[in-house]
Amino acid sequence: MSPKPPDSRGATFKLNVAANYASQAYAGLIGLVMVPVYLRLMSGEAYGLVGFFALLQAWAQLLDLGLSATVAREAARHAGGAGDSHGFRCLLRVFEWMFWFTGALLAVLFALGAEAVANSWLNVRALPAQDVRAALQAMGLAVALRWIAGLYRGVIMGMERQVWLNVFNAAVVSLRFVGVLPVLWWMDASVIGFFVFQAVVSVAELAVLTITALRLAPADRSRPVRPDWPVLGPALRFSAGIAFATIVWVVVTQADKLVLSATMPLAEYGYFTAAVTAASAASLLSAAVSQAILPRLTQLAASGQEGEITALYRRTTRLVMVFGMPPALGLVFLAEPVLWAWTGDRSFARDYAAVLALYAAGNGFLTLTVFPYYLQYARGDLRLHVWGNALFAAVLVPAILYAATVHGAMGTAWVWAGANAAFFLLWTPIVHRRFAPGVHEAWLVQDILRPIALPLAMGAAAAWAIPPDAGRMAAATAVALACSLMCGAAGAVSGMGRRLESPPLYSQDEGRLP
Repeated sequence: MSPKPPDSRGATFKLNVAANYASQAYAGLIGLVMVPVYLRLMSGEAYGLVGFFALLQAWAQLLDLGLSATVAREAARHAGGAGDSHGFRCLLRVFEWMFWFTGALLAVLFALGAEAVANSWLNVRALPAQDVRAALQAMGLAVALRWIAGLYRGVIMGMERQVWLNVFNAAVVSLRFVGVLPVLWWMDASVIGFFVFQAVVSVAELAVLTITALRLAPADRSRPVRPDWPVLGPALRFSAGIAFATIVWVVVTQADKLVLSATMPLAEYGYFTAAVTAASAASLLSAAVSQAILPRLTQLAASGQEGEITALYRRTTRLVMVFGMPPALGLVFLAEPVLWAWTGDRSFARDYAAVLALYAAGNGFLTLTVFPYYLQYARGDLRLHVWGNALFAAVLVPAILYAATVHGAMGTAWVWAGANAAFFLLWTPIVHRRFAPGVHEAWLVQDILRPIALPLAMGAAAAWAIPPDAGRMAAATAVALACSLMCGAAGAVSGMGRRLESPPLYSQDEGRLP
């Protein structure tokens, strides 16, 4: 496969960012809209199982060991002209053996352990034990199938077929969130029906992704495609760093939810999950950008275009600050009116507003902290990333475990916000000094502080201006207006539209800012 010309690459990147953002925004919006519907149709305990389902999917990433990210990177290198199609297919076949075997083992373990989890881990008080056990077995199958699908999703993403992938993701999300409603109505909001439906959707999702990924990397019919285990060596050296980072990532982001799932009553855990789901909106644009920027930076690094790497890095940061951070600030400053407008439950809004605000603040800092990872991923050097995450986990995990056990949801929220703020301030300059020397001050001042200063003041003013007894529609209107004005202010101050079209921020020969 011949590499794309530079102008085509730029157009593809912008299209991918737009498609990723639209897909992430749609998925986030559907998820947020459906949470109040589920809370009305299902009991608090039943929705707690939905939150536990999300937790299982996150912890299943531990088994990935960085392999899906490695496949995405190898696919991006292949799309950029490195290697041959047959070699890539042989490497992919090795990964297929590993993923399918592990996925099958995962489904079996979930099925065998469902009764123990239902009886000994979850604090179930109202749901029948046999229903919880059957629901856990169905969700285990769905988790295993979705985990296998990650392999083929990585191939498609690395090949930069992200517009197709995002359209497909939107269709799957619609099925998962909205398509299940007739099942809930027909089966009287049965948790078994909910999770069996999720497993059926996972089967269809895996089938489509498998067929599409293999078509993007066609096999040489003159040579058989067999697992070529020796080619796995170089790939595993890269995946080892991602594997460790993934383990740390899952532990630090899910340890609080794991502990709280065992210490909180399942119904209360459901409401906590709803608040954390709302806080995840602070990271929607970051997830969309990462899917587009990782393969593009990898291709630029492979071709030695250092100036373009830094220019793209800073432009993308500004994009996130203009369109991603103002909504995150809206969640921080306007948490209570957001929850009231979202669910129509004043008690829930009052009790969980602080949890939402703190988790949203932590997610905002996390969005910025992820950027230095992009530089390390593109160059295939994750040693510093591994050390940083190890230090972060060594501090955060004990604090999270203590806070979750002693202080509950509020304790974990404070630890999450404070730890991510400290890690951003202390670790980011170290990574920049190694991988982008001379860029940190300009990145911090021009690309982050400059676009966000005015929206910060506007968010504080909006929190003061919205009356606490505002009606639900009035609160929704005020929140939407405040976030829109903050986005407009960030865009106006940053001058993003003009600067996105400017030349690289430093010359490839000098390797530094002018």
